[in-house]
Amino acid sequence: MPELPEVETSRRGIEPYVVGERVTGVVIRDRRLRWPVSTDIDDCLPGQTVRSIDRRAKYLLINTDSGTAIIHLGMSGSVSIVEHDTPAAVHDHFDIALGSGRSLRYRDPRRFGSLHWSIDPAAHWLLKDLGPEPLGEAFSGEYLWSRSRGRRVSVKPFIMNAAIVVGVGNIYASEALFMAGIHPRRAAGRIAKRRYDDLAAAIKTVLKKAIKAGGTTLRDFYGFNGEAGYFQQQLEVYGREDEPCRSCGRPVSAIVLGQRATYYCKNCQT
Repeated sequence: MPELPEVETSRRGIEPYVVGERVTGVVIRDRRLRWPVSTDIDDCLPGQTVRSIDRRAKYLLINTDSGTAIIHLGMSGSVSIVEHDTPAAVHDHFDIALGSGRSLRYRDPRRFGSLHWSIDPAAHWLLKDLGPEPLGEAFSGEYLWSRSRGRRVSVKPFIMNAAIVVGVGNIYASEALFMAGIHPRRAAGRIAKRRYDDLAAAIKTVLKKAIKAGGTTLRDFYGFNGEAGYFQQQLEVYGREDEPCRSCGRPVSAIVLGQRATYYCKNCQT
């Protein structure tokens, strides 16, 4: 599933081709995504000029003067820039045609993504209850510590909860906890503030490295230009069960936590 770094990589990739362009049309080939594509898109988006492209959590926000198109990539979705006359493949579900002669094309083999129109995206039902951005100023060790008081849930699912902080997916949670030296099973409410300072810093570092590297390739994710991300080559623990820890040399362990594969070092994380 594309996570925050993959979505941010896609946003940066398409931004130069889309911002400032007038939308000349919308072609919906299959409305049967996770939720049916609303006809609001057909009626409201054509004729608008794209003012900016933002990212909120794992959602792409295409902002115009009259409203915002919200794109979620789901489990296997991707966006790309193509010429208008590029033939559509079987999983190319919609195009947003631009005045430049190019289109923003959405591809999704599993159709778990979505497309929405909103005049107030911050209040949209998909976005309104989300926690802060992990790379923003509102996210800190102090924030995590205050939100964790009294919670018995393990720290890994705690930081993966989008109501606490957005965009810390399974891969990046394992990597950040390893960097911070925190065992993924430790109860969130029993972690000291200084350790949350370390964890917040680790989350920021891991996500920034992943964005710089172009995202993590797992299964179906490809960037806006069709190139696979390559942060997986730098992973410290994720997917490395029984391989030597890069810090101490002991085997990396794997457990299932919150129904997700979780990787850690018994020696380095307490």
